[in-house]
Amino acid sequence: MKLIVGLGNPGKEYASTRHNAGFHWVDCLADELKISLKPETRFQGLYARVTREDTDLCLLEPQTFMNRSGQSVAALCRFYKIQPDEIVVVHDELDLSPGAAKLKWGGGLGGHNGLKDIVTQLGTKDFWRLRIGIGHPGDRDAVVRYVLHPPGKAEAVMINEAIDRSLQLWPLIIQGDFQSAMLKLHTQ
Repeated sequence: MKLIVGLGNPGKEYASTRHNAGFHWVDCLADELKISLKPETRFQGLYARVTREDTDLCLLEPQTFMNRSGQSVAALCRFYKIQPDEIVVVHDELDLSPGAAKLKWGGGLGGHNGLKDIVTQLGTKDFWRLRIGIGHPGDRDAVVRYVLHPPGKAEAVMINEAIDRSLQLWPLIIQGDFQSAMLKLHTQ
């Protein structure tokens, strides 16, 4: 694995929203690796590069807003010649309840605008996704407001637990051992 992308929206007003679960996950991984993400204009995002397990690993948080995340991802992939199958995108997932986390290869986009733009920019759906459950508001018309607001205290605890649990798998993910990572994550 060469690139882990956390999806979210830049700015203090979005920092604690449900939609920023991907940013939160990458921030936690950066803390664990004792590295800092820094602004990188050529990638339109916050970026860090580290070598672990004999692999160069890039961490990216696009600063383009969610619906233009693909611009940032594609710029980094072109620069480092990273293929889509070497990418994990960490994002919030309406179709999973708070506290759930699932790893999957390709598939549908579930209406997620960040994923849609990444697929448009890369020209494929074939990349890994780590989906952090945030739950659904129950009404399609309430989704935008829901994802752009912070979760309640109980939900926040469950979302953070899912992030912590899935973070334990990053060594398997960087090695490309997704079958073991899925088995551990999906049976917890």
